[in-house]
Amino acid sequence: MDEQHTGNKRIKLKNRYLLSMKSRIVLFAFCVALLSSCGNKGNDTGKAPEYAVQELQKTTANLTTAYPATIKGKQDVEIRPQVSGFITKLCVDEGATVRKGQVLFIVDPTQYEAAVRTAKAAVATAEAAVSTPQMTYDNKKELNKKQIISDYDLAMAENSLAQTKAQLAQAKAQLTTAQQNLSFTQVKSPSDGVINDIPYRIGALVSPSIATPMTTVSEIDEVYVYFSMTEKELLAMTKSGSTIKEEISKIPTIKLQLIDGSTYDVDGKVDAITGVIDQSTGSVSIRAIFPNKEHVLRSGGTANALIPYTMENVITIPQSATVEIQDKKFVYVLQPDNTVKYTEIKIFNLDNGKEYLVTSGLNSGDKIVIEGVQNLKDGQKVQPITPAQKEANYQQHLKDQRDGNLATAFN
Repeated sequence: MDEQHTGNKRIKLKNRYLLSMKSRIVLFAFCVALLSSCGNKGNDTGKAPEYAVQELQKTTANLTTAYPATIKGKQDVEIRPQVSGFITKLCVDEGATVRKGQVLFIVDPTQYEAAVRTAKAAVATAEAAVSTPQMTYDNKKELNKKQIISDYDLAMAENSLAQTKAQLAQAKAQLTTAQQNLSFTQVKSPSDGVINDIPYRIGALVSPSIATPMTTVSEIDEVYVYFSMTEKELLAMTKSGSTIKEEISKIPTIKLQLIDGSTYDVDGKVDAITGVIDQSTGSVSIRAIFPNKEHVLRSGGTANALIPYTMENVITIPQSATVEIQDKKFVYVLQPDNTVKYTEIKIFNLDNGKEYLVTSGLNSGDKIVIEGVQNLKDGQKVQPITPAQKEANYQQHLKDQRDGNLATAFN
């Protein structure tokens, strides 16, 4: 009984302690709120609220326009066999980097080796067949000089020799064809590049007439990037009257935004513009070339081509200075009497999440409220301060809170 009594007593003491702590916290919060309220009343009596104001100036904006683009190897070569047969060996794998002349596949050479041996035997036979007519012709030629035999006999011997020589030439041509077909059993890469898909494996029967190539070799040490722009945009870049070649040289280097949002670290250059405008879209196809020594870019990939341009005499404002109502943008412009005027503006979105370019509605020298605009009303009187002053006030409030100056910390 004594132990139970003692336990109950401890629980009661603990509950009283927690209740006391809660009461103190509530009292402290009430005092803070009271002091803050008193401080605000003293400061706000007859005084307009402070708002950070920025004076606007015209500037030059360096911008970029993004165009959806397709990446292609500088040369995508389809690999097809030149002879028929079964694949006996794969010498590369998908994704491998190959050099010009490197063996990719081997087609069964058995029948082509036999054809070479047969052709060589035919050549040897033809060479032997030439020997007798040659000796006959040489002999009759001497006899003809001595007028022992007639010209007709000499001509007959010459014709017989020519016939055997023609048969020898035919045999040699057949040997060349057989040797060439044998060499074709080693399917080689026609250029440097990267191996793509390999749909045919060991044991597959291939021929020159197959519908699907054995693979494709993409030459990607340099890649082409294709994109389109409107006729109007192209004219804006190339209407000075010089030749197309000169205009292309004036187009600034372009950047490439990859599919993951990163920017390719090497700039490219426009090197070709098609001469025909697509009537259905009103666009022109443009080709840029990018170095790709590290093979970061792959044929068939997608990206955004970023073309830089400048806008002169524009006004930049922070997005925090705007209010949006029914897809329209508004700002509060400071008037000479320190009231604010609710003003509609037209903007160009910079896509950086921070700023807008104002295309109409504001002028150089105007002053606008840049923070807290959701709390303002048209015609409201404010006390303008600079952004630097607002930041200084904010830092002072933080210091007062840390130092325990509750009367000023929350003003």
